[in-house]
Amino acid sequence: MPARIRSDDDVIVIGGKDRGKRGKVLRVEPEKHRVYVEGLNIVKRHQRPQQVSGAQRAEQVGGVIEKEGPIHVSNVMLADPKDGKPTRIGIEIIDGKRHRVAKRSGTRID
Repeated sequence: MPARIRSDDDVIVIGGKDRGKRGKVLRVEPEKHRVYVEGLNIVKRHQRPQQVSGAQRAEQVGGVIEKEGPIHVSNVMLADPKDGKPTRIGIEIIDGKRHRVAKRSGTRID
């Protein structure tokens, strides 16, 4: 399946506990069909303080940290560059190169 959503894309969540929120894609895991969106699907993880070799005290703090969790790619849609509403993504081939196109407005994304 082609990667329709990529890093640094502006997406809108259409399903789940963060429905209606928008954010920037931090990273994509295509083999697991997951995306990580900045500031969304925050999960808490308990982390032990780590000792960096050669340092006097622990560099990385321990305790409960909050970070972004994965969201299934079917629960996010790309925001249209023109009006900011959710849009599907099409592929246009120009001079042998693939370009992503917003189906809503027809504008090129790449």
